[in-house]
Amino acid sequence: MTPPAPPAAPRRPFAAHADWSTAPAKRWIATAEPAADGWRLAAPAPVGDVATLLDRLRVAAAGAPVALGVDFPLGLPRAFAAARPEADFPAFLAAVAERPDFFSVCAELAEVGPERPFYPMRGRRGMTRAAHAAALGLPGPEALSRACDRATARRPAGAPLFWTLGANQTGKAAIAAWRGMLLPALAAAATGTAAASGGAPAPRLWPFAGPFRSLLAPGAVAIAETYPAEALRQLGLRLTGSKRRQADRAALAGPLHAAIEALGAQAEPGLDAAIGTGFGGDPAGEDRFDCLLGVLSVLAVLTGARPDTAPADPWIQRWEGWVLGQTDLPARPWPAQV
Repeated sequence: MTPPAPPAAPRRPFAAHADWSTAPAKRWIATAEPAADGWRLAAPAPVGDVATLLDRLRVAAAGAPVALGVDFPLGLPRAFAAARPEADFPAFLAAVAERPDFFSVCAELAEVGPERPFYPMRGRRGMTRAAHAAALGLPGPEALSRACDRATARRPAGAPLFWTLGANQTGKAAIAAWRGMLLPALAAAATGTAAASGGAPAPRLWPFAGPFRSLLAPGAVAIAETYPAEALRQLGLRLTGSKRRQADRAALAGPLHAAIEALGAQAEPGLDAAIGTGFGGDPAGEDRFDCLLGVLSVLAVLTGARPDTAPADPWIQRWEGWVLGQTDLPARPWPAQV
């Protein structure tokens, strides 16, 4: 009798990272296709229709798991979440899908409240984050931030979720991504109407559903939050100057190639050219640079070079979320807010 064939080795995940913006022209994605000896990294490409992004990634993965990094927030500040009736952030997303006004950015502080937290619609003299926090019933401006938004010993703070003004803000990107991608995907999975994938399962959100690598079953899409400034440090890279300058990005070509090789990946010719030219001289060059950093940080977690878990804090695990691969805690102790 012929002995049974050994089970096939699990396929490496198809990795991707989307750099997000409210402007479609500044949404770019970098992908890493699994190969026998690692991954093949393609040049960044436009994200395209956000409503079909997850289905297109499933098709590209051809049955392999999809490990998707995104640089928009996945989670809520704990002081805000403490007043929510839902059990966790995924349950909150399901509930807020029925309340589209939640995403309407407030023009006046008098409009701000738990059911409309995003502010401000436009710049105006005298606006402060302290006043924004007070309008939400939070104890102070620090309460607008999640633990992973706060500065660490090695990188500056990220922007708080609900603030929507200025270059250093993530609120509008969160609105665009939650409303345009996450909520439709979760709703389609709940009703069995995912079009292009014949009823695809809901995306699995890290860290709420468990350690990242444990979420990567065949055909599944696991989504984790990343932060390019954090990814740069996780990869051991040091950018001299500004990522907004093409010459400064081009100067990092050698270290980027070394980081790619260290992760067992190979850059395709189009990506080689993009790295060598600093990702082009147009305004989207920094977005293409960021999405490569993001997909490399995802690969670092997939290879085990970085951890796939978040701190063992119930608020982080259930509500706030975390940045994939981050090990540094906030530089200052977290205030006792809840």
